[in-house]
Parts: sequence; structure tokens; C-alpha cells
Amino acid sequence: MPKIGNIQLPEFPLLLAPMEDVSDPPFRALCKEQGADVVYTEFISSEGLIRDAAKSTMKLDIYEKERPVGIQIFGANLDSMLRSVEIVERSGPDIIDINFGCPVKKVVSKGAGAGILKDVDLMVSLTKAMVEHTKLPVTVKTRLGWDHDSIMIVEVAERLQDVGCKAIAIHGRTRAQMYKGEADWGPIAEVKNNPRMHIPVFGNGDIDTPEAARRMRDEYGLDGAMIGRASIGHPWFFKEVKHFFRTGTHLAPPTMEERVDAARRHLRMAIAWKGEKLGVFETRRHYTNYFKGIPDFKPYRMKMVTSDDSADVFAAFDEALAQFGNHEFSL
Repeated sequence: MPKIGNIQLPEFPLLLAPMEDVSDPPFRALCKEQGADVVYTEFISSEGLIRDAAKSTMKLDIYEKERPVGIQIFGANLDSMLRSVEIVERSGPDIIDINFGCPVKKVVSKGAGAGILKDVDLMVSLTKAMVEHTKLPVTVKTRLGWDHDSIMIVEVAERLQDVGCKAIAIHGRTRAQMYKGEADWGPIAEVKNNPRMHIPVFGNGDIDTPEAARRMRDEYGLDGAMIGRASIGHPWFFKEVKHFFRTGTHLAPPTMEERVDAARRHLRMAIAWKGEKLGVFETRRHYTNYFKGIPDFKPYRMKMVTSDDSADVFAAFDEALAQFGNHEFSL
């Protein structure tokens, strides 16, 4: 069974991916309850941390019930990254993860995220320095390469392992692809099959059905799956995958009562964490998926995503439950 440092994981663990403005404490708590084995924070700017920027430092909040939890940071300046490691350590995470994969222009233009894929030597030296600067296990999330012509992920992964990286999660696209086209898990399997590799190799990208997770495990032989977009507004995905692994059958879709309960709890936790205004605003992105596939639901969803008052949103949940409580859901 895979281990990240001294952290023992189950066979083929499911990891919640770090997603900006998504993987916050309320959402992580819901995913953990539904079977996520490891959860990661949203990615946090090292420059923001050392400037004590409020948005960055708030992302450091973690809770005991989340463990094991990783805090993910990004940056390209060695001094800033090392200083941010010291700040992160004070929050008491189980893992420090380095983002070498974010394809967004504002990150890449500073040489951070996937931008560092153009300078593998810097990527390796930065990882080495961070490993030597902390007693916590350091892991990496990255992509296959900068573009199709510069894929060297087998060599990159080996070099990262050699400087002390304890696990690597690889998204099956290049930076040039952004999120277009299909993720290619073949090169990730090549990393895993490299006889020199002994750290866990997790796959990421297009794991949107239990069958896809099983293919990643059985056909590609990876050590675990990092789940991103499939979980947004659908924390049950982790439970559905595990049920499918055990039985070969699909769980029934969540009932309306389960959907409303999750949305209600999500909003309550978000308000408790960020306050009324931000809690209401930042939970909106999840409602479309919480109530996906329900015909004639638009009027209720519009109330949920346009109201600035949580009382109105909670009332919309209640109205939806009263209206659709007996609705039959199909896969």
C-alpha cells in the first residue's frame, strides 16, 4: 500500500485535488465524509504568504477532521518559497505540496505553476531546497510537460524523487493543452513503470466516472487517483468510486434530501468560516452540480445563485426539497 513519508494510505487512495476557490475547508470536509483519503488546500501564493495577504493566509486554515491534509503552495522564487514553508508549517499540515502544474497565465507568466516546466533544473533545485527546509513530507503536482514536444515527465519524476519528493501527482495534459482534449495517462504509467521509481505516482485528469478510476488502477497501474472537477458540487463521487471498486455496481444517485442536506451544510460551514457575504458568494458555484439533472429546476437555482442573503438561499433549499423531494434520479 502507498505511503507519503510516514503517512500510510489505503490501497489505491482517492485524493481531492487542490482547486482554486473550490477546495476550501467546508468542501474538503464534505469530500472527506464521502470517502476522500487525502485532501489538499487550494493553491496558495508563496508571495502572498510572506506579504501576509489576507486571502493567502486564510487558505492556511485546516481542521483535525480533514487529516491527512496537504497545503499546496506555488512560486518560483527560492527565498519566498522557503519562507512560505516556515509559515505553512505553523498551520500543522501533514503534507506540503508544490504546485508545478497550474496552467493559468497570471501564474505561468511569473515562472510559477506550469511555467516552471520550461526550467526543469529550477524545478528540481527548488524541490530539493524545500525538502531540506522542512521535516514534513514534500510532494509535487505537475503536468506532462510544457507542450507535446517537451514531455520529459519520466526523467522529471525520477529527478524529483532523487531530491526527496515523497509522492507525485501528474495531470495527463501539457500546459499548452490547458484543459482541452483528452488527458493522456500513458506517460503517467511510464513514470510508474520506471524501475527506479519507488514513491507513489498518482494520476489526475478526466477521472469523471467510477469506470475511469478503475481503468487508472487496473489498466495503468497507478498508485491512486487525484479527483478534481468531478467532485465539484458532487462530493459523493468518492463514495461512488469506492462502492464501484467493491461491488462492480453503481450507487444510486444521491436523493434530493441528500443534495439539499449537502448544500445546506456546505453553506452553513462556509458562513461560519468566511462570514455571511463571502460564504454566500463563494458557495454559489456548487449549486448547479448539487442539483444537476433535475428538470425545471432553473427558478430554484436562480434564487440560490442570485441572493446575497443566506436566509433566502436556505429558503430556496427548503422550497426545492418540498417541490422535488419525491423526484426519481437516473444515472
